[in-house]
Amino acid sequence: MKVVICDPIHKTGFEILKKAKDIELVDASRLSKDELLNVIEDADGVITRSPTPVNEKFLTSAKKLKAIVRAGVGVDNVDIKSCSKRGIIVMNVPTANTLAAVELTMAHLFAGARSFTNAVWNLKKEHVWNREKWLGIELAGKKLGIIGFGNIGSRVGVRAKALEMEVITYDPYIDPSKATDLGCNYTTDFEEILKCDFITIHTPKTPETINMITKKEIEKMKDEVVLINCARGGLYNEKDVYEGLKSGKIRWLGIDVFEKEPATNHPFFELENISVTPHIGANTVESQRRIATQAAEAIIEALRGSSYPNALNLPINTANTPEWVIKYLELSQKMGYILSQIIKKSIKKVKVNLSGDIAKEEKSVLTFTVVGLLKNITDSVNYVNAEFLAKEKGIELNTQEIKNTTYKNFINIKIITDEGEYSISGTMLDEYPRIVEFKGFDLEFEPKGKMIFFKNTDVPGVIGEVGMTLAKNKINIADFRLGRNQKGQAMAVIIVDNHVNEDVLNELRNLKAALSVAFAEI
Repeated sequence: MKVVICDPIHKTGFEILKKAKDIELVDASRLSKDELLNVIEDADGVITRSPTPVNEKFLTSAKKLKAIVRAGVGVDNVDIKSCSKRGIIVMNVPTANTLAAVELTMAHLFAGARSFTNAVWNLKKEHVWNREKWLGIELAGKKLGIIGFGNIGSRVGVRAKALEMEVITYDPYIDPSKATDLGCNYTTDFEEILKCDFITIHTPKTPETINMITKKEIEKMKDEVVLINCARGGLYNEKDVYEGLKSGKIRWLGIDVFEKEPATNHPFFELENISVTPHIGANTVESQRRIATQAAEAIIEALRGSSYPNALNLPINTANTPEWVIKYLELSQKMGYILSQIIKKSIKKVKVNLSGDIAKEEKSVLTFTVVGLLKNITDSVNYVNAEFLAKEKGIELNTQEIKNTTYKNFINIKIITDEGEYSISGTMLDEYPRIVEFKGFDLEFEPKGKMIFFKNTDVPGVIGEVGMTLAKNKINIADFRLGRNQKGQAMAVIIVDNHVNEDVLNELRNLKAALSVAFAEI
């Protein structure tokens, strides 16, 4: 499968993609946008950043495209509607730059209080020693209003509390306890935010949030208010903020994002009461490494069909779907994908058993399961046609709510084939996906990486023989999970660093105690 890197990413992303045996990697990050159109003609997946417009021209050129990963948060450059019409899944990497954006926000917050950016320039470039001019204010005891209390806004709140600030947040899409549990105040009245000494915004750019702060809101603010925007350009009306800065109504503006970028000749730059950065919210070594890693892993998983991390155009409203539900849907698809690589016979029946609140999402769980299960059978499967394709192939689909007292939420998938029954169960433990049962054996492992499933008679020496066989073939064991039953049998899930070919699997099958051996990769 051909993956094209359209814009520069950290070298870690390239390393991950190069190691994937089923990926052909093409680095087009230094080509012109016109040259790029020729390269993507036969691409299965692309990784982009903001400089590459994924528009009608781009999509018309990419005739085979199945998946797009935006290596970052914002998808202003991606025509998601046109992608959906073509059946192309669009994903982003929303949390990799969280800490970097939080810390830049705090830097602008400090600048707003102490004007240190201008003090540095005044001394370093103009050689003026002027202590009196740069009289600051203290953050302690001041009120910080946070618009949007998601991954970034909430972390800004925690840090502001540590600075002894009073924090109040406005976010109609969260449970108030998310704020109050962190010691922050929550309001449904936007006017309360406008009364704060400092105001920072951390929302996506939507019709609802564009121009959220205009002349009307500024007039209601405290005199000498400090405004921060490290989220998206256009959330504050730039013309109205400029007038507020000139008049002195706004003491300071800290800004990292603009309506039109690159912004190299902006009216803001003529003002003294501003700290400005060139959209560097994600620009840390650690952040860029995380973004590249997650983007590379996402495009691999998407093209393999095991899951679509942070997909933005799934057949569910992700904006209104709780994050925990999305995690269970992704888990169910991975469970189905594992079974798709192990089952070699015709599937007759799929039964999804659900326990806990996830049972309310039975239709979505079934759809995601079937997408994973059929991915190795047909490339054309997607969330829209999954159930239709299954029934076309004579596969009976069922869901059922069951009782499970061990886990708060629990998914069990049973597959009936000509040769018998396959079972796999999963849940979320500490927010991480875990398989907790496989083919009747209780064991726990993360559905990720290269996995050998080794079933054997439970006799001494088997683990050593397996280890020696893998070592002989220069295959390193990263993790080893074991389950046993009352029938004198054992099931090992062996996570390895290398791909395992059929010759090695046959060596394992020829071990005296071996009952069955299979390999799966996510």
